[in-house]
Amino acid sequence: MLETLREQVCSACHMMYDNGLAAFMWGNISGIDRANSLVVITPKGLALNEITPESLVICDLYGNVAEGDFLPSVDLAAHIALYRAFENIGGVVHTHSKSATVWAQAGRDIPPYGISHADFFKGAIPCTRSLTISEIESEYEETMGRSIVETFLERGLDPDSIPGALVFNHGPFAWGTDCIDALKHAAALETIAELAYRTERINPEIMPINKAILEKQFLK
Repeated sequence: MLETLREQVCSACHMMYDNGLAAFMWGNISGIDRANSLVVITPKGLALNEITPESLVICDLYGNVAEGDFLPSVDLAAHIALYRAFENIGGVVHTHSKSATVWAQAGRDIPPYGISHADFFKGAIPCTRSLTISEIESEYEETMGRSIVETFLERGLDPDSIPGALVFNHGPFAWGTDCIDALKHAAALETIAELAYRTERINPEIMPINKAILEKQFLK
């Protein structure tokens, strides 16, 4: 079932590992078949470079396993929350890439300082709020996804023009039209995070890029 989507998610897993965006079991990837409301996601307990199309897990949008010999990723509920809220996305990537995770641990948005940022994100990459103790103890993974959705709704952000976010104390999530597109945004997010960090080290007083330049670059 969903052989083509399985192959695509598997390829994205190997690309994420080979490009150093996630080590061993840090990170997960999914793709969705909107016509059948089914999600193909990485399994729990396998390193990214060990994943095969057959080891991926198929779930519905309620978290029920439809096919697979492994348990789905522990972050399945976060992926589902994003698919439910952001109707145009077809893939989700969660990494623990170093520079982006630094910003997530610091609880800071990544400001748009240059056109490299504007090539992929039409504005600051937002960081979510701190979760409450009850949220952490009850539905942590689902609340991570909901906190991203909440952040976009409260700030009036467009998930199609800002295809990524940071979960406070945790790490980055990115999405796209499919899982390969989502991986591209995850890679861009990591590079942007490193550039922003170095920019602030050189010039702590730096201001975000002029909005007109940001929008012009994004719309190219």
